[in-house]
Amino acid sequence: MEIVVVGASGDLAGKKIFPALFSLFCQGLLPEDVSFIGFARSGFTDAEFRERISRTLTCRYTPGKDSCAGKTEDFLSRTSYRQGKYGDPESYAAMKDALPSDSNKIFYLSIPPSVFAETAEALGASGLAGTAGESWTRIVVEKPFGKDRSGFDELNSALSAVFPESWIYRIDHYLGKEMVRNIQVLRFANEIFKPVWNSHHIARVEISWAEDIGVEGRGGYFDNYGIIRDVMQNHLLQMLALIAMEPPPTLDAADIRNRKVELLRAIPPIRPEDAVIGQYTAGKLNGVGHPGYREDPTVPDDSRTPTFAGITLEVNNERWEDTEFAITAGKALDKRESSIRIVFKTSKHNLFCSLGVCPMPNELVVRIQPNEGVTLKISTKAPGAEMSFHTKELDLAYSKVFSGDIIPEAYENLILDVVKGDKSLFIRDDELQAAWDIFTPLLHHLEENEVEPVPYSFGTFPRI
Repeated sequence: MEIVVVGASGDLAGKKIFPALFSLFCQGLLPEDVSFIGFARSGFTDAEFRERISRTLTCRYTPGKDSCAGKTEDFLSRTSYRQGKYGDPESYAAMKDALPSDSNKIFYLSIPPSVFAETAEALGASGLAGTAGESWTRIVVEKPFGKDRSGFDELNSALSAVFPESWIYRIDHYLGKEMVRNIQVLRFANEIFKPVWNSHHIARVEISWAEDIGVEGRGGYFDNYGIIRDVMQNHLLQMLALIAMEPPPTLDAADIRNRKVELLRAIPPIRPEDAVIGQYTAGKLNGVGHPGYREDPTVPDDSRTPTFAGITLEVNNERWEDTEFAITAGKALDKRESSIRIVFKTSKHNLFCSLGVCPMPNELVVRIQPNEGVTLKISTKAPGAEMSFHTKELDLAYSKVFSGDIIPEAYENLILDVVKGDKSLFIRDDELQAAWDIFTPLLHHLEENEVEPVPYSFGTFPRI
């Protein structure tokens, strides 16, 4: 098997993809004949490229100096580099001549979306995008998948002209996070939750994503997309789909993705009145001063790109009638945290309301990062002769319960799924069409009406 990383000189490849490949290699989860090829425009020799990626390899799965050194040497000996232009068929044709014609191949496009189409076309023209005998070819595409529905359709048309849908793996790294992968187990393996997973018992679902850093010199990318495209339309909407979808008939990838598409199609387009946007200004976090978004040298002085958004969604089906879904995402906030909070209803007829204080609602919280785990908030009697109760947390903290286990990185999980051919946690074309249909009208409204984001200070949570 050959794993070709196109865009191998970039940050994503160096910090995430090659370390994930090395971790899988150390665990013996890749085929014995695997080799790794980096492809990019930069001029490196094989030795220079190996030295470059060796700086980011970690030996989490190879304790001991000798074991680590041996695995690292073996991995790097299987790694080579090819220089070429992304849209040049001849650059790929030269690579093709050096590869076995009947080997399985994975092409990981770790490149800007602006060159997806020309890269796919060049791979097709070179003859690399094909199979021989029983071999297969798979292509991994990183988000963002377009900027709106029409942009996605154009990109998808270019990709599908070369690669059939069954070959395309659209990766959203959040779906590889351990606690996101745990959502299906939490919902469908625990009988206690099945009867209450509906609007009769759940009042509100909150999905949040927060970072305590700004763009920090990366405004060139972020300002072109903003927080809604960069986080909400993919990461948060995918988590919502897993939380709210109907139980699939089987765990087959097609059944899971069918349920997600069905759920997304039940969400109407977001109305402008159901969304608020903000943009951070200069402020302090933990006593350290930080510049505002527009003060970053990579951001235009008059940018209206939102760095925070809060949106309320509806799910128009029988299960979720009258349940509110709220998603929020923001940069330069007061903490770094991603979570899903499910707030259950309380009855006004609860026995303890007669004491003058009704119990607080039960909550189920899934902590995606950091400190992965699950918390259930319940009411319990306080010790003593008097009847009084308090809300306490039952906490399943992964760092304690699975203290002897290594929690895999998201890219490790997803790349292994590509190797296995498991598409359960990859995004199908009709799934993205449905997702863009939810957000495109709002995005066009914000841009066409030049809506000014509400300012909030770095290190605070917007009160808007």
